Amino acid sequence: MFMNFRRIHKCQCVQLLTACMVLCVVMVSWEELEHHVVSHMRSYTYRYLVNSYDFLNSSFNITSNRHRKDGSTNGLVTYPYLINHPGKCARGDGKSGDDVLLLLFVKSSPENFERRQAIRDTWGNESFVWSELGATVRMVFALGVDAKRRSRVQRALLQEDQTYGDLIQQDFLDTFHNLTAKLITQFHWVHEYCPQARFLMSADDDIFVHMPNLVKYLRQLLSNKSGVKDFWVGHVHRGAPPVRRKESKYHVPYDLYPWPSYPDYTAGAGYVVSGDVAAKIYQATQVLNSSIYIDDVFMGICAKAMGVSPQEHVYFSGEGKAPYHPCIYDHMITSHGHATDVRSLWQAATDPAVYGKSRGFMGNLYCTAVRAMMLCRPYYQNSYSCMAAFT
Repeated sequence: MFMNFRRIHKCQCVQLLTACMVLCVVMVSWEELEHHVVSHMRSYTYRYLVNSYDFLNSSFNITSNRHRKDGSTNGLVTYPYLINHPGKCARGDGKSGDDVLLLLFVKSSPENFERRQAIRDTWGNESFVWSELGATVRMVFALGVDAKRRSRVQRALLQEDQTYGDLIQQDFLDTFHNLTAKLITQFHWVHEYCPQARFLMSADDDIFVHMPNLVKYLRQLLSNKSGVKDFWVGHVHRGAPPVRRKESKYHVPYDLYPWPSYPDYTAGAGYVVSGDVAAKIYQATQVLNSSIYIDDVFMGICAKAMGVSPQEHVYFSGEGKAPYHPCIYDHMITSHGHATDVRSLWQAATDPAVYGKSRGFMGNLYCTAVRAMMLCRPYYQNSYSCMAAFT
């Protein structure tokens, strides 16, 4: 059967050509379309309609004996400490623990000395927090072994730790695919050496923490007579789909995680949990295998298995930097992506003059307008959502 093009009206030709073009575009860009649209539709349907993650306990239990690609089992693996400070949270007399408000556990790579030093000089300075804020904070850096096994890097780490006494290093390669091992180190160390900490904060070494605002926030929580239980706060990802694109470093194959949606989790760059949640996550790491190498997703799996849900805080950062402005500094808790400007941001954000900008009716009105212009503009993709402008 042949098509008689003479009988096809002009509009029909246009429609046919348009349909062909759309089909071609879809075929060419299907991978991107599937990643950005289809996978999210599947994941949101699973998260908000099915809303069941009953598979976690059965599929991620160590006894399920699933295997890695290299053939090794995913059972609980413990690595020996190369550098450790068991008495970090103890009193100076070594008898009993301080009333530690917050333990800061900063994930760092062995070669990132400058980042660690900047944190020690600014928001991670224990002496500053005690003298200026009256709070007991302890900070340690979590490290693996230099991926290239360079002996000079290890010698430099030993010298650094001799000077500052704040490195916690275990004998595993410090790579992206071992971030889950670093997370497990974090909760095991807290359980063993600092269980009295009221709160635990996990942070990357390129994050900025507004410590005065964070301490104020945590103290407000503790002022509640009912106590702080099942507390996990940060920038929450809800119904996030696994990345199936092989070229992405976040790629997770179907055989590792076949379901369309992850349990809710907070961005791994910076989040805070209460002491009881830290204990529950420790318990979960004892019975759940760590095959998922994306540490914040594994944290979500452990928390879901223990019945803990994350809470959103609009001033905990996502993947980007917060805008640089006094009206932001007055509220900010964390901001991500500060590999080189931590010192300058600390100086600007903690300047006493900052807090005068938003005082009074007019100051509050001014800052609300400024935050709205910064955070609610189209295509804004930095740290905070538009909702932060009005809090």
